[in-house]
Amino acid sequence: MADHAVTRALPRGGRPGAGALLWRMVRRRRVIGVGLVVLAVVTLAALLAPLLSPYDPASLDVPARLRGPVWSHPFGTDEFGRDILSRTLFGARLSLTVGLAVTASATAAGIVVGLVCGTNPRADRVLMRVMDGIMAFPDILLAIALMASLGPSARNVILALSFVYTPRVARVVRGAVLVIAAQEYVDAARAVGASAARILARHVLVNSASPVIVQATFITAYAMLGEAALSFLGVGIPPQIPTWGGIISQGQVYLRQAPWISIFPGAAIVLSVLSLNLLGDGLRDFLDPRLRYT
Repeated sequence: MADHAVTRALPRGGRPGAGALLWRMVRRRRVIGVGLVVLAVVTLAALLAPLLSPYDPASLDVPARLRGPVWSHPFGTDEFGRDILSRTLFGARLSLTVGLAVTASATAAGIVVGLVCGTNPRADRVLMRVMDGIMAFPDILLAIALMASLGPSARNVILALSFVYTPRVARVVRGAVLVIAAQEYVDAARAVGASAARILARHVLVNSASPVIVQATFITAYAMLGEAALSFLGVGIPPQIPTWGGIISQGQVYLRQAPWISIFPGAAIVLSVLSLNLLGDGLRDFLDPRLRYT
């Protein structure tokens, strides 16, 4: 019955369009829809930050320092009278930028390493031991060590977190390559004379895309948390640039007197990471044939 339902949902060409596929995903896994909606709201708020922000995030208003949420400052102000709403919106831009940049670079590097390890046993013995060594360290401690040597900047945060999360993608791709390379259709492609590059592009990469996409959603969430943690500890983005972690760090001194300084950027982190986790869980269930119709 499920197979017939899917067949009826397909257009005449036999393959679902992007809109139809997205609708099927949301209908079968409601958490995907919830994650997409929350993530879309956060992304739009970040993109429209210059229009939505009532004040310049760096402008000082000392007479209005530590003012609670009021109509003129919906999220309140910090110890220098800066508007928390404006700083939270601009912090979203940096947090999403770091998350996407880390995901793109870590995914690209992980795919290359995973393909090399999955197809070259000699390189596999060396590279995967290096990947295992990197994963042996706690993520945040390794990132702090790298930032201590690189120095605080957005570029160095992206480099450090990309280095930390590359092994996660590499292991996923390597495992997928080893499984796919043993399939009969790959043997058939070799038998008809397909080159190794064609097999990797047309069969291995395409069929390993699902676990990589799911892993990428989690890496985006990890990267946003990692950037916030590094900024909170003072080794990430310079303090003059508004970031969620930096705002929380500055507000911890006034947590009893002005808790709103830390509450609102903290809620933004929770919502963003939760939406990415919901999206990743939903994609994992939808793309897994064993769970697709449950």
